[in-house]
Amino acid sequence: MPRRPARTAALGGVAAAASLAVLSFAAPAQAETQVAEPASFTSAFTVMATPDQVINNDGVATPGTAGASGEFTYRINSELEIICYDITVTGLSGDYQSPAKTATHIHEAVAGQAGPPRIAFPNPAPVGDGPRTSAGCLQGPFTTGVQANGADTGDGFQLSAIEADPASFFSDTHTAANPAGAVRGQLTQVPVGGVQTGGGGTAASGTGSAGATAGLAGLGVLAAAGAAAVLLRRRAVAGR
Repeated sequence: MPRRPARTAALGGVAAAASLAVLSFAAPAQAETQVAEPASFTSAFTVMATPDQVINNDGVATPGTAGASGEFTYRINSELEIICYDITVTGLSGDYQSPAKTATHIHEAVAGQAGPPRIAFPNPAPVGDGPRTSAGCLQGPFTTGVQANGADTGDGFQLSAIEADPASFFSDTHTAANPAGAVRGQLTQVPVGGVQTGGGGTAASGTGSAGATAGLAGLGVLAAAGAAAVLLRRRAVAGR
């Protein structure tokens, strides 16, 4: 008789542990996570952000930080819900400020219109008078920390929406001096890895930004030049 309770307790402990293991495995991710760069991308985009493009939440032109600029490059694998970002902003002063969990975003809205944030990125650093940079890869599901109609504005958002209509999305960053936005710019699609992406094609990432640079080299447009400059700047920052 003394052994039976002990055995029962042991079996109960094993069962409880198994249940916890199942719950932990089955629980969905609650927010985006930092991940390694995937082996391939389905699309790539660039943003040239300036203060004159900033619109406040009422749709009124509200110029940001005079003389500031932002260069954003995004590479997307929509099959894995991963977005890799290279962000450089210059000419900012002071700290960031936003009701979202970070102050650097992709919003959904066409040029000249306001729209909700869909993805929140780590703010470029360091805070100071020099260039600020941020780079990495995030995997959804995405959250922004902003609530609308009782739900987070990133809830249910999928990267395929950007691929379907990049002109309906913009990037910006917000500061205490310019809470409506210090700089802003619409997304423009560019090739990545030598493949015209966004239409079902995929391109190998190669060796980090080098793969994207190879694809950008074939462009004879300003968007390509801007994206290449971002990637070169990322290399320079990484080499410091």
